[in-house]
Formats: sequence, C-alpha cells, structure tokens
Amino acid sequence: MNPPSAPTPLTARRELWLLLTLAGIQFTHILDFMIMMPLGPQFTQLFGISDAQFGLLVSAYTLSAGVSGLLASTYIDRFGRKRLLLVLYALFGLATLACGVAPTYATLMVARVLAGTFGGVLSALCQTIVADVVPFERRGRAMGIVMTSFSVSTVAGVPLGLILAEHWGWHMPFVSIAVLCGVLLVCAARSLPTMDHHLAAGQARTAFGGIGQVLRDVNHRWAFLFSALLMFTGFTVIPYITIYLQANAGVRADQMPLVYLCGGVVTLFTARFFGHLTDRRGKVPTFRWLAFAVMPTLLGITLVRGVPLWAVLVVSTLMFTFMSGRMIPGMALVTSAAQPALRGTFMTLNASVQSAAMGLASLVGGVLIGRDAQGLVQNYWMAAVVGMAASLGAVWVAGRLHLHGAPGAPRP
Repeated sequence: MNPPSAPTPLTARRELWLLLTLAGIQFTHILDFMIMMPLGPQFTQLFGISDAQFGLLVSAYTLSAGVSGLLASTYIDRFGRKRLLLVLYALFGLATLACGVAPTYATLMVARVLAGTFGGVLSALCQTIVADVVPFERRGRAMGIVMTSFSVSTVAGVPLGLILAEHWGWHMPFVSIAVLCGVLLVCAARSLPTMDHHLAAGQARTAFGGIGQVLRDVNHRWAFLFSALLMFTGFTVIPYITIYLQANAGVRADQMPLVYLCGGVVTLFTARFFGHLTDRRGKVPTFRWLAFAVMPTLLGITLVRGVPLWAVLVVSTLMFTFMSGRMIPGMALVTSAAQPALRGTFMTLNASVQSAAMGLASLVGGVLIGRDAQGLVQNYWMAAVVGMAASLGAVWVAGRLHLHGAPGAPRP
C-alpha cells in the first residue's frame, strides 16, 4: 500500500474551482430537500394523502440523513475523500432520479429515504473537504462561497422547480436535479485533488474506536452542542413561514415565490461579504454579531400582519439574510473545532446532530402553534422566542470552543 500523501496546497484558481464544485453539490442536495415543501398541494391531491402524511414525506429526508450520518461516522475516515464523495454523489443522483419516476406514495417515500441517506453524508463530506484543503485564515471566505448554494437554491432553484412542475408535472424538478448531478459529478472528478492524508490515522483505529475518540474530546462535545443550537434557532420558525404568511399576513400563494426570491437574491451577495468579515474580524465575534442580529427578525416574521407586501418582504429578507449569514462563521467554527485527524468522523456525527436538532425544533414549533376557528395561526411568536433562546445559547457556547489552526489559541 502506498503511504498517504500530505495535503498539497492548491493554486488559487484550482481552489476556486474546487469550492464552486462543492457549492454545486451542496446546491443540488439542498434543492432536493427544499423543493418538496412548495410541492405539497400537488402531492396531497395526487396521492390522496393527509397533511400529516405529507409532513412525514418531508421529514423522511432529514431523519434518514441523521441515521446515515451515524453510520457514515464508522467508515468516513477509512476512505479517500475524493473517492467517497464521487460514490455517494452518484448514488444521490440515482436516488433523486428515483424520486422523479416514483409512481406511488410508498415508492416516493422509499426514494426520499435513499436521497436523504446519501445527501446528508454529502453535506458533511463537503464541509470536511473545505476544512482539509483550505487554511484556517481563509476558511470563512471558503465557507461563504460554498454556502452561497443555499442562496442560489432559493433564488433560482425553488422558483425554477415550481415552473417546471407547473408546466411538465412534479416529476420534472427531480429529473432535472438528477441530470445536474451527472454534470457536477464529472466536474468533481476533474477538480477534486486526491485527499488521503487522513487514512493512516483512520485505519489505525476500529470503526467504533473513531467515534469513541471523537466523543471523548470535550471540545468536540461543546462543538456538537453549538451545532445543535445553531440549527435549532431557525427550525422552530422556518417550516411554518409559508403557512403563517398565507393565513395571517394575507400573502397569496402566487406571491410566495417573491419571499424566497428576495431573500435569496440578497443572501447571494451578503454570503461573500460575511465570509470575508469572518476571516478579517474573527469567527467568534462575527458569529456573535450575526446571532444577535437575527433575533429581532426571527420574532418579526412571526408577528408581521396587516401590512403591505413590501413590508412583509423587508422583514422576511432580513431574516433570511442574517439566518443564513450566521451559518458561515458558525460552520467555520464547527469545522475548526474538530481534530484534523478525526474531522471526517466528527463532521458526519455533526450532520446527525444537526438533523436531530432540525427535527426536534420543527416538532417543538409544531406543538407551540395552533389554529383558531377562523384558521389563523396562533402562538407563532412563542416558536420564535424558543429559537431566540437557542441563539443566545449558541453565542455563549461559541466562546468555549478551541479552534484548531487558530494562531495562538490556547487549549481550554
């Protein structure tokens, strides 16, 4: 067996192509998850299912992603990053294609589970590759580039998917995503370097030994708590935005794409700015500022009512801007908190933690809100208050993280 090679610094041009490719991969699996929610009316009518059954169809992706993250943590550091990414992404593309050709609710459910299984690991693997390849001092900028995928999926992906579904049926968005996966798979094969410097450490321990090593590290446990609070903050509110805006704020169904479009366009530009700010001002200070900034907008989106559409768009756009913006320094903190030799295992476990936090937050938000006799959403603001409390918790935990690679950072 050849000895593992040390990570080779990339040229600026090749690093940019690598980051753009990873952003494209993130775009497809984020869009694959997001496109389900606005297609709800079509699925409930086509398959004759209830709202609860549709909710299960949506949550199947997240739940399977969480389980697959636990399973992947036993093997992710035992394979080269490039080879593993290519295999998982090819399987994700096939699972998404299966969603597009599924003839029944049951087969669509199976396809969604498979898509979540591979998509959840892809997210963790992309973030691991960024941390492996990009030096600490440029990692905020790199995360900013990769995480523009969320903005692009909101700006272009969801509206375009809805247009495709309207003209050619609900199958077409999934088929289109699968075709894009094929194109990006070729790009990834060409742009990703061979990354196997972690293999010696990974093969020297058992599959479950790696998990034990990750969990024994106090810094890793703080990072998992931080990551859970990071996701919990938004998902007590985000899943119910469409329901509230249509029922309480008077936003028509055909106006809802404007909410995503405006939020996505602004975050497309601010993501790069927040990435540069993260590297220039520091990851913890930038995160704290954005975590505080998102709180009034989170409460505002749950209270907006009886105002013109432009006012709704201002509030929703600010919320999307700060909500996605805090994820840039937040994920830079999480990836930097991992021991480099255990980063792959750590990030897959982190993906499971995030999935669990998203699911729990959605459940809490659903329990808190209700409907009155007129069909108006009640107590939505309480979901925002819980999310704000989680944001405050994340601010406190961020200061306790030790960041590997940070100059002069003492070990706590």
